[in-house]
Parts: sequence; C-alpha cells; structure tokens
Amino acid sequence: MPKTKLRRVMLDRRKALSTDEYKGKSILIQQRLISLEEYAAAKVVALYSSIHNEVEMDMVMTHALSSGKKVVLPTMSDGVLLLRELTGVSNMRQGTFGILEPCESGKIVDPCQADIIVLPGIAFDLSGHRVGYGKGCYDKALHRLEGEGKLVAVCYDFQLVDEIMGEPHDVRVDVIVTEQRVVYVCQSEKTLQSFASKTMLSDSESPEGH
Repeated sequence: MPKTKLRRVMLDRRKALSTDEYKGKSILIQQRLISLEEYAAAKVVALYSSIHNEVEMDMVMTHALSSGKKVVLPTMSDGVLLLRELTGVSNMRQGTFGILEPCESGKIVDPCQADIIVLPGIAFDLSGHRVGYGKGCYDKALHRLEGEGKLVAVCYDFQLVDEIMGEPHDVRVDVIVTEQRVVYVCQSEKTLQSFASKTMLSDSESPEGH
C-alpha cells in the first residue's frame, strides 16, 4: 500500500478510537515500555507529548522523572527537531503544531546523549520502517542513531503492518512496543524476534476483556 494511502487509513482508524480505547491501550503500552530493560537502564529518556489519539506518555513521563531519570522532549526551531530537557510536568508550554514542549529554561540536549528515544508514528512494519506525518522531522534528527538500539517506537497493534516500502532517508526503529507485544528488530540482518512482554497483566485486565 502506498505511504499516502497507508497514512490516511491509519489516521482514520486512530481517530475512530474512543477515549476509553486509546487511554486503555496507552496504559498497557506504557506499562510494557516501563518494563523494558532498556528503559530501566536508561539515565536519559527522550519522550514526546501526544496529540490526535497518539499513544499517551504521561505515565512514563511521571515515572521517569520520579525515578531520577533526565527526560527530554522534542521542540521545533526553524523547522528542525531538537530535544529539550523537561524539569517538571508543569514546566511546559504550547509549541509548534499546538504540541506541548518544555519551557525555554530547559537545556537543549544532543540526541546522542539520550539512552533511549521513544517515537510516535502513524504506522510501522516488522523491519522497523516508520511512517510519520510526512514532514521528516524525526528522520532528519535521528537518522545517525539508527541501529544503536536507542530508537523505541510505540503504537497500537493495528498500526503495525507486515511491510512498508521504506526510503533511504526514512529512520528505522530498533524496538516496537504495542499493547499486545514487544518486537525487537535486528536491522543488520533484516530479521526480527518477537518477545512476549514481561508483565503481570492477565487477559482479564486488558481493555478488550471488559
């Protein structure tokens, strides 16, 4: 499916999620993310502020700050995506596209200093290819970090497809977390391993079970 059509189809499906659906799925995804060894070991965590029914990050943000991790969020400057330190959940302002970002008092942090970088997206495939909004902000900012094990995508399971026709400039992620699974992508061999998430959740605790 062409990227433009895939983007439209996935945006429509995401928009159609009820508040209970996307909040319930977001909680499960955030719990899986927090349970990752990569997250536990990280001292600097790059997150994002969600919009338009994206997977929420408020739980992870609060957990990271209370655990003493440095949290950085995207901010735009002259069309370039930068990462700025967040000193507290109340120290945010509305930025480009109406997305919440840290106040200017937060220091700019080089992406290389982040131990993991959590990315939203509209669609991902099992080889780590990503479809975003088409502006290329994450691609330009993070391309040099591909294959280092730092790039963690979060999405609803329906956003994970078998194959996306990627382009050379598209950034590829290392790990994909959904409400149902965690996928580790081995980019060097273009193979993958899917691991069951280590959570204590039972089927009855998932939104689908209610």
